[in-house]
Amino acid sequence: MKTILPAILFTFIFSFLLFISPLRSFASTTASQNFRCDGDPLEAIAYKGAVDAVGIPNSNAGTLPGDFIVLRWHKMNLQIPRTNNAGVPSYSDGRWWWQALDPNHPTFAQLRRKVENYSCESVPTLANNFP
Repeated sequence: MKTILPAILFTFIFSFLLFISPLRSFASTTASQNFRCDGDPLEAIAYKGAVDAVGIPNSNAGTLPGDFIVLRWHKMNLQIPRTNNAGVPSYSDGRWWWQALDPNHPTFAQLRRKVENYSCESVPTLANNFP
């Protein structure tokens, strides 16, 4: 029994580490960006998603299909997947759309019977105010 206990403990710890390692890489993120959309604050955070296909040709701006963006706006947390559209990365779930052709004025829209566009502008962060 004494020789089995270390093996069980090792198996448990190893299994736990294998389980959480994909979660840690999935949670990797770039710095958030702050905007004001239709007069209200919006925080955009891009995340690296789980991408299992190698050699995807549409990997612009360091993003791949499988990545996603979280938009915090109006007490909502919108998790929107990256599209496979060519060009500047865009994100859409069929209802919400986000794309930053102009990083200071990204396109943010919602489809509800008709397209509702929200006017957005970049908000300087405290870090941008220092040399």
